[in-house]
Amino acid sequence: MTQVVTLSAPNAQDWVALAEIELCGELMIAAADALEDRLSPDRIDEVLNVRTGGGADSAEPGSTIPRQARHRG
Repeated sequence: MTQVVTLSAPNAQDWVALAEIELCGELMIAAADALEDRLSPDRIDEVLNVRTGGGADSAEPGSTIPRQARHRG
């Protein structure tokens, strides 16, 4: 019996996985460009576009959404 794989519309898990892959890629690029052995926590936050200070209540909605997610509309 032959199995047929059908392609369906991307679901939420697909978008999350793509966003995580993009973030990992950005971290790898930053690590490759870094002069030091490790990225500092501040540099990681900068690469991931994480806002610090003030807690979760003060952050803008969507301020930590990866670029990939913003392209979905």
